[in-house]
Amino acid sequence: MSEFREGKRYNSFVGYFRGRYGERLQKIVIDAGFTCPNRDGTISVGGCSYCDNRAFHPSYSSPDKDMALQIEEGMEFHRVRYRNARRFLAYFQPYSNTYAPLERLKEVYSRALSHPSVRGIVIGTRPDCVDEAKLDYLASLKDGREGFTDENGNPPIVIIEYGIESCLDRTLARINRGHDFETACRAVRMTAERGIDCGAHFILGLPGESREDMLGYADEINALPLLSVKFHQLQIVKGTRMEREYAACPEDFIRFSLEEYVDFFVDMLERLRPDLCIERFAGEVPPRFVNETPWGLIRNVELLRMLDKRLEERDTFQGAALETAFKNQSLLKK
Repeated sequence: MSEFREGKRYNSFVGYFRGRYGERLQKIVIDAGFTCPNRDGTISVGGCSYCDNRAFHPSYSSPDKDMALQIEEGMEFHRVRYRNARRFLAYFQPYSNTYAPLERLKEVYSRALSHPSVRGIVIGTRPDCVDEAKLDYLASLKDGREGFTDENGNPPIVIIEYGIESCLDRTLARINRGHDFETACRAVRMTAERGIDCGAHFILGLPGESREDMLGYADEINALPLLSVKFHQLQIVKGTRMEREYAACPEDFIRFSLEEYVDFFVDMLERLRPDLCIERFAGEVPPRFVNETPWGLIRNVELLRMLDKRLEERDTFQGAALETAFKNQSLLKK
């Protein structure tokens, strides 16, 4: 079995960060008032069929608040739970946070990095909302060439998190993403070429996808120069187009029980390369945004315990299927 941090059977992103930076760095969600090209009519309207951004970020994060106030309230919010948290990452999460002219992006990111407790930025965006000039600027930020350094002279952390959601073009079209999978691959490669840490987000359970389709993501993900990956199970949010689609065609959706999902994700982990950091494997939106909570009210820490337990019960680990395939290939060559 591969060696993983903190006694885990998978490569934890939290463990990776502690090992690389020597401390916990907590994300503070920032809403800088961006939108998306599939909302404003540039490529489409209505946004992604599953999306209501209010369900995915905390109450302290609001575009009508000054960024400094969002950071201060976010720090207080997280210090209740993580008393030892000293340094933070400004997480530009809602909507597409590179969807603006470069000069505006410079102003927004600079304001966050000017806060003395902010160690770096994490930028959530779409793969069709980056270009060479924007990525060049972000590379100059992370290299310290824009003048932002901490008290020890370290340049800021810069991470881009791309919403890819699915590796299947038919699914991306169905959920109104407005881009194909090759666009995502190109954005990830352009980002990695500049030495910028890059993560990706995927949704498991999108309409029309089988378990085999979803497990097939692993080969595509393994081929990309990603640092980290984040998975969420599909949640049907009230008032979205997907809620109406689910009501009309429930047979098009795989709805996992909690136990089924944990077991399925173990299958996924076995197929993912072991150096890939797993940032999240599931999540819950606040109950007021959904008509049902089939898993009950379960905290992320309990989900992680369930994952650890199932990996141990099955005596398996991240990359196990790849290791087995490699051994079999070696035997065939002898």
